[in-house]
Amino acid sequence: MKQEILSRIQKKFPLVAKPFQVIADELGITQDEVLSILNEEKKANIIRQTSAIFDTKRLGYKSSLVAFKIPAEKISAAVKIINSHPGVSHNYERNHDFNIWFTMAVAPDSILGLDRTIEILAKLTEADDYIMLPTLKLFKINVKLNTTGKDEKKEKVKKVVHTEIELSPLHHEIIKRAQYDIEFVEEPFAKIIDDLDIDYEKFFSILQELQDAGIMRRFASILNHRKAGFNANAMVVWDVDEANGEAIGENAAAFSAVSHCYLRPKYPNWPYNLFTMVHGKTTEETNAIIEEMASEIESKSHMPLYSSREFKKVRIEYFTPAFSEWEEKNKNVA
Repeated sequence: MKQEILSRIQKKFPLVAKPFQVIADELGITQDEVLSILNEEKKANIIRQTSAIFDTKRLGYKSSLVAFKIPAEKISAAVKIINSHPGVSHNYERNHDFNIWFTMAVAPDSILGLDRTIEILAKLTEADDYIMLPTLKLFKINVKLNTTGKDEKKEKVKKVVHTEIELSPLHHEIIKRAQYDIEFVEEPFAKIIDDLDIDYEKFFSILQELQDAGIMRRFASILNHRKAGFNANAMVVWDVDEANGEAIGENAAAFSAVSHCYLRPKYPNWPYNLFTMVHGKTTEETNAIIEEMASEIESKSHMPLYSSREFKKVRIEYFTPAFSEWEEKNKNVA
C-alpha cells in the first residue's frame, strides 16, 4: 500500500481541500492511514518535497545547465562558491573532465544576466574551462519513480499548448506560497487560504490557471531517489543528428525511466546534444535501460554520466531578494 501511495502522490496530487481523503477513498483505506504512511516516509526522507512545481522560464527567469572543469583539489571550495548562488538548484560531481554540473537561473530583473553570472562564478572558482548548455528543445520533465514496478516501459508524452495570462498580484502571492513544502495534515492548504483571505475555489482555480499557462508544471511529491531505492541515476548524453534531433528526442522521451529529456547545443569540445536522465535501482538495471534506448535511438555515440557526489538539490525560491543580494555582492568581480 505504501508504494501505491508514493506512486499516486508523484503523478497527480489531488488539488482539493482534503487531498488525502481522496487518495484514501481511491485505495480503500482511511485518511488517517494515508497520513500516517506519508508522515513516516517524510520523516525517513523518502519524500523530499510536496509542492507546486513551477517552470523557471515561464516565470521570466533565464536558466541553463552548466558544466565546469575544476581541479580535484579545488572542488570543495568551488562547490561552496557555486552553491551560494540562489539560482543554483542542482549541483553534482560527474565522471568526466567536465566534472561539476549545475543548473543556474537568474531572476527576470537580473542586472548581470546569465552569461555574466557564469563568467563570475568561473573566475571565483578558478575553473579551467566551462560550457553553457541551455535548453534548445524540451521534450520531457517529469520525475515519477516507478515505486510499484507496474509502470509500462514506454509512455505517451503529451504535447501541451499553453494559454497566455498576465500575472496579477494574487497570482504572485500564490506562487510565493505554493512553491514551499506542504504538511501532511487533513487540510494542507488551509494556511495559504487563511493568509490570503480567499476561499478554496479561488485558490484552486488560480492553480489551474497557472497550470494551463505552463507556469505551474504540476503539483506533486518529489521523492529522494536514493532513499526510495533508485541508486543508479545517469545523465546520458547522445550525439544525434541536429536535423533529426526533434524526432529522436521524442523517441527518447517516451521511455518511462527517462525523467528529463532535452536538446542542447554542441561545442567543439562537447559533441553531445541530446540529454536524458535515466533512473534505475541498480547500475545494472540503468545500463540495461540505456542499452535498450541505444537500440532505438539513432546516434553517433552516447555516454552515461553517473553522479559520484550530490552537492545540492533544492527548489529555487522564486521572487525573493536573495538574487539581487548575490549580484550586489559579486557585481565587481573582475
